[in-house]
Amino acid sequence: MAEYFSMLNPEALFNSCPGGIAQGLIWGVMALGLFLTFKMLNFADLTVDGSLATGGSVCIMMIFNGYNPQLALLVSFVAGVLAGIVTGILHTTLGIPDILAGILTQIALYSINLNILGKANQAINVNQVKLYFTSNINLLNKTIMIVAACLIVIILILYWYLGTEQGSAIRATGINPNMAKAQGININHMKIIALALSNGLVALAGGMLAQYQGFADVNMGRGAIVIGLAAVIIGEVIGEALLRKRLNFILRLFFVVVGAVIYYLVYVFVLWLKFPADDMKLLTAIVVAIFLAVPYLKNARKNSFRRLARENKKNGLTVEE
Repeated sequence: MAEYFSMLNPEALFNSCPGGIAQGLIWGVMALGLFLTFKMLNFADLTVDGSLATGGSVCIMMIFNGYNPQLALLVSFVAGVLAGIVTGILHTTLGIPDILAGILTQIALYSINLNILGKANQAINVNQVKLYFTSNINLLNKTIMIVAACLIVIILILYWYLGTEQGSAIRATGINPNMAKAQGININHMKIIALALSNGLVALAGGMLAQYQGFADVNMGRGAIVIGLAAVIIGEVIGEALLRKRLNFILRLFFVVVGAVIYYLVYVFVLWLKFPADDMKLLTAIVVAIFLAVPYLKNARKNSFRRLARENKKNGLTVEE
């Protein structure tokens, strides 16, 4: 045991944190997209595993062919929007259940991504291209600041948009689709718009991630929905624990990003503890399961008869049978 702890270098953990923060912020963009469907629309969209890789593939291939990296990110966003529209049409027009619609699009995107890349993965020479998102140790602080600035802009735009008439219609569709339909809202259009915007953000995150790591891979989106869910749930639990009733909508969006950063810092910490990298997916699933269970167990504890009996006993009340 002493030998194991002697192998752990606190300085190595400290040096790894900026990279974890940078990746967490990039995945925060993806988590914001997932928040739109999972929390706002109540739609379990599995398209994201494919659209993240689509965004990365489009971005890398455009840079590889000499296009501006910023233009490549914009096109990545558009590619994600198109993927979301396909899922929306499969679900609303063809009546395919939400999970299956996402899976079908995800499977199709795998072949599309292979065709975009030309092979399983494609890399760029990061020393020959000016990138704003890079894992270069000397530019990590700059990367963090740029991604943070992009996130602030995205959060403000989402906050504004979801307060508009169309944004309110999307929220109403997620809360109660039957009531929204009765109010004259075209819920199918709202679902398609939300899915398009969500997957656009996911693909944008894929483009940022591809630039950060210098390559794109057809499997880079595998398990993305689990990471996104982890970010959303962790952020929500922490936000409610810290702010309770003061947790308004814009702060919820902010805590989604916080959740992504915390997830990646935990990831860095676990790797620092010399845990096998092959077990990281298992760890992720356990973390998500725990945070998903926390709100349920908390509500169950509040509403339990046993707790009510204790409070009555404390207040000197008795229940007449």
